[in-house]
Amino acid sequence: MKVALASDHGGVTIRKEIASLLEELNIEYVDFGCDCTTSVDYPDYALPVAEKVASGEFDRGILICGTGIGMSIAANKVKGIRCALCHDTFSAKMTRAHNDTNVLAMGERVIGPGLAREIAQIWLTGEFEGGRHANRIGKITEYEEKHL
Repeated sequence: MKVALASDHGGVTIRKEIASLLEELNIEYVDFGCDCTTSVDYPDYALPVAEKVASGEFDRGILICGTGIGMSIAANKVKGIRCALCHDTFSAKMTRAHNDTNVLAMGERVIGPGLAREIAQIWLTGEFEGGRHANRIGKITEYEEKHL
């Protein structure tokens, strides 16, 4: 698995925690920044990561900002991306199992680094169940093909 990782200024601390987790799990990743504390625009980080995942260059993406909301909204504008905003472990498990999400968004001002690591690990190791869920994902893909 290869992961694209990024944050805006509001997610730098958790992004570094997730990078550490990826190293511990021996998961290849590229960190797309940012490393600043001054305000930057989250779409400048979310969109390139989402595009790299959508193109197949990366298998998954993880995005962090203050709430995770902006990153998830921006990422979901990219055709082929299913980004879930997760602040609890149950949602992280279910979004992989039922929604086959390929991008995870989290908010540093909402959760701490320990919970963020736990959510990311569950999401990274979770498997898509397929079955009835594959039919639902297929409907989303079909819509994207016709309308985006």
